[in-house]
Amino acid sequence: MSSRILTTSVAGIDAFMRDPQSALTHAEGGTIAVFADNAPAFYAITPERLAELLDIEARLSRPASDVTLETQFFEEPASTPIAVPMGKFPMYAGWQPDADFQRQAALWGIALTQPVTAEELAAFVAYWQAEGKVFHHVQWQQKLARSVQINRAGNGGQPKRDINTFSQPDTQIPHGFRGAK
Repeated sequence: MSSRILTTSVAGIDAFMRDPQSALTHAEGGTIAVFADNAPAFYAITPERLAELLDIEARLSRPASDVTLETQFFEEPASTPIAVPMGKFPMYAGWQPDADFQRQAALWGIALTQPVTAEELAAFVAYWQAEGKVFHHVQWQQKLARSVQINRAGNGGQPKRDINTFSQPDTQIPHGFRGAK
């Protein structure tokens, strides 16, 4: 079986165990592949090379964008955490998303301009209780965020209005209609 070696410097495990410092000193790029039984067993790197790799990783993890984000989505909530079942679980009555749900949804690419209403949450819970599927808490939150996003998309990004409220008639008469001034 062939394997890919990620460095040009190699050493046998016996030679490495006798003098690891010398083997690393002579390693090209501060990285050495250590072999046991003609197969790579592990890699060894110098502290300097490790620092370089960690610096590269830190630079790659930073976004290369000039877009500014609203701080409300990145502030840590001050409230106490709620008890969440471990592992996968079916949806249950009384399930609540985390206190920082809007911030998390923004990180998932779903920007909710308003918090989830009690009606939206109740409809979500009722639907998934009947389905009987099991997911992790974070997966339930992702499903809730996507559900709210889809439901609000048909309503201009706003929660659905309460059908029991009375509408207020418009008292303005458009120009050109009878009775306009």
